[in-house]
Amino acid sequence: MKLKTPKPALPPLLKLICRTLDEKKAEDIKVLGVRAQSSITDYLVLGTGTSEPHLRALRVELEKTIDQSGVRILGMDTGLGSGWLVVDAFDVMVHVFTPENRRKYALETLWKDAEEISLAEVWDEPKAAAKIKKIKKAKAPAKPKPKTGSKPKATRRKK
Repeated sequence: MKLKTPKPALPPLLKLICRTLDEKKAEDIKVLGVRAQSSITDYLVLGTGTSEPHLRALRVELEKTIDQSGVRILGMDTGLGSGWLVVDAFDVMVHVFTPENRRKYALETLWKDAEEISLAEVWDEPKAAAKIKKIKKAKAPAKPKPKTGSKPKATRRKK
């Protein structure tokens, strides 16, 4: 009988980074556990920004979040106009792309052997379930009002 070893707890920094990206409207956020494949980091966080100004805003917010957590940023791509933002926080490396560059570089396929970690797991299940429920509710079509058999009463205008 094989004993299952418990999964290591996700680092708080990973949660903070994912929350920051989500709150600042990054799209298609993915978390890859690359500890078994990489000697330089344990987690990759991938996301998409809608434009260059959006990438800059995400970089500023990520820098604030990581600094406030007390973790030292080892490297950050500060080049403007590349369409690819990279933040290296040692255990967690963040890559945020414009949509075109996300398709072009396709890091998910480069790291296809990595373990994909769901955002529900990153955010803790109850919080993620509430978020998913809120999103589904917002996307649901409005229910039509039931028809009553009577016509609405006409209102009189005051002279």
